[in-house]
Amino acid sequence: MIGKLFCVAFDAPDHRALARFYAALLDGEVVGDLSDWIAIRTPDGWRLGFQPAPDHVRPTWPSQQLPQQLHLDFQVPDPAEAARRAESLGAERVGGDGVQLIVMTDPAGHPFCLCASEPADPIRVFGACIDCPEPAALAPFYTGLLGLEVRYQGDDGAWLGGDGPMACLTFQGVDGYQPPDWPDPARPQQVHLDVLVDDIDVAERQLLEIGGRPLPGDGESWRVYADPAGHPFCLIFDSEPAAKDA
Repeated sequence: MIGKLFCVAFDAPDHRALARFYAALLDGEVVGDLSDWIAIRTPDGWRLGFQPAPDHVRPTWPSQQLPQQLHLDFQVPDPAEAARRAESLGAERVGGDGVQLIVMTDPAGHPFCLCASEPADPIRVFGACIDCPEPAALAPFYTGLLGLEVRYQGDDGAWLGGDGPMACLTFQGVDGYQPPDWPDPARPQQVHLDVLVDDIDVAERQLLEIGGRPLPGDGESWRVYADPAGHPFCLIFDSEPAAKDA
């Protein structure tokens, strides 16, 4: 374990508007608010961040022309009812069977899934799902990075879990997967993960040993890297100033 998952961060042309959407959808509270960063925490302990991307290009799910890269899965007792509420807040319905699963896009175009689950709160975060060419190849990297256990691994995907909030990642294989090329806006990251570490220099050495690679860009409390599939993520080493991200 190199660090722990601290935040799932979204790019958006209007980051404050997107933060308001998720705060209303998930009954979240604002826990960090800067000019170029806002974060909310959900009742079940997930932290979501939002940063401005003036040249943001909406994903073209399910096409790989502009991939989603990563999405959130939400558990709800009634997907149809949850979808109607999400639509009233500005989301759009784009897929799913309409009974057990409904795929939506938020106002910035990021897909998310409403999954039937009983018992369940009105809505809760199940986890973050990462697109990749080979789930069985990418999952071990995140096991080493976050110390999560393998709960499932098969031809159709992988699932890592652990104790406490923000301890669930899934991986789904995508044919013809197109990785982001951050910071090129033509191939955007869309959503990325922030991982909190104690010692950035030690963490970087460990990260490179398991297959991570550095990307350009850093700040006073964060550095940018890519996983073996090309997804950018940040190692952050000071959570107090709301952890500005890639």
